[in-house]
Amino acid sequence: MELSFVMPTFGGMMNIIDTLNDYLWTYLLIGLLIGCAFWFTLRTRFVQFRMIGEMVRLLGESAGKKSGEKHISSFQAFAVSVATRVGTGNLAGVATAMTMGGAGAVFWMWLIALLGSASAFVESTLAQLYKVRGNDSFVGGPAYYMRKGLKWPWMGALFAVLITLTFGFAFNTVQSNTLCAAFEKAFGFDHVVVGALVTLATLLCVFGGVQRIAKVSSVVVPVMAVGYVLLALVIVALNIADLPRVLAAIVGQAFGWEQALGGGVGAALSQGIKRGLFSNEAGMGSAPNAAATAHTSHPVKQGLIQALGVFTDTLLICSCTAFIILSSGVPLDGSTDDGVKLTQQALTNVIGPAGGAFVAIALFFFAFSSILGNYYYGEANVRYLTRDKRVLFAYRLMVGGMVMFGALSTLKTVWGLADITMGLMTLCNLVAIFLLGKYAFKLLDDYRVQKRAGIKDPVFTKERLPEVADDLECW
Repeated sequence: MELSFVMPTFGGMMNIIDTLNDYLWTYLLIGLLIGCAFWFTLRTRFVQFRMIGEMVRLLGESAGKKSGEKHISSFQAFAVSVATRVGTGNLAGVATAMTMGGAGAVFWMWLIALLGSASAFVESTLAQLYKVRGNDSFVGGPAYYMRKGLKWPWMGALFAVLITLTFGFAFNTVQSNTLCAAFEKAFGFDHVVVGALVTLATLLCVFGGVQRIAKVSSVVVPVMAVGYVLLALVIVALNIADLPRVLAAIVGQAFGWEQALGGGVGAALSQGIKRGLFSNEAGMGSAPNAAATAHTSHPVKQGLIQALGVFTDTLLICSCTAFIILSSGVPLDGSTDDGVKLTQQALTNVIGPAGGAFVAIALFFFAFSSILGNYYYGEANVRYLTRDKRVLFAYRLMVGGMVMFGALSTLKTVWGLADITMGLMTLCNLVAIFLLGKYAFKLLDDYRVQKRAGIKDPVFTKERLPEVADDLECW
């Protein structure tokens, strides 16, 4: 009797969430995401393209430096943000987008990455500018630049709540659900068993703090990402004759007459942008929380490094998944598999039974590192809202609970929750970075002036931006 009361109530709530998602994404977010990304691309004079060499140089330089005992290096901050990017979105999100929007969804994922990397640059540069000193490292992010830059503490508090709900809870249900589905298909493991083990591992790690998360992410994520990309490149090489057909399908189904008449273009655009945003997070307001922790000499440095993460995620890893699926011959209509199971079946078709097992193992590392990164984003914003250690302790336990909830939920439920919370926090962040973007532009100009003057390692002090000097704590 009690169960029959709860289940319809939950089903009705999900129907309301689905309706809100349709309005939020159709009428607001898609236009705002593309519009802001295009504006930032123009105002930074295509920073994501003309300074890509500098991005690579800075990342390589920071990877070779050792961080201090209480400092997070630029590379470690980059690794934490990539940990949340490289995960379910790359292996399952791409498959989900293609199931619902066809091959054309991949084109729109590419577009939002190419343009959105400018948004990633702006938000991460602002996070560095307005960061504050914490106990173990710097802290910052949208909540801080909303409070200190816009002078809107209410907006900072609202964003802190939204990102905690999105990453600490909703996104982690997607990660655990996908991980359990992958292990079920590959090895026949029960969701309850896998969910319990992942929940236990999550709780052990999250009580270790950001230093442990940064160290785990900086080792695990690059190894697994390189392994997955190398496998995909081998598959591309073995099926190189199929590459023109795959590219034609992606572009053709993004703009084709048949898709336009059937409403397929709209579905491809919507799914491509939603799943692209879930994967690369450009403009969402999440990566700035990691970017702010870095110890660096100029805010622009971390902005450039974080912009590179968008390319790494979508143009490289998501494209690998798309090619594997489209060259495998698996149907995209959801008649057999969807989500990560579709990716597993595609890889099994291409390289044999080991393909499904490889995806499950790779996804374990991708999804688990994402869970840790997601947790940190929530923790940083819980600390923004309150210093009460009991609240933080309760948050950590609730994160574990939501990991278990995701393991036992349906694919539709976890993606529905993720879309609504992701949409609301993105809307909040886009308003803030649009209003504060002028400072990121000035910082970029300052960085380039110093570089042109022959300064190899530009340095920023708050006197170089006098109009906001009183609001800056760490410069």
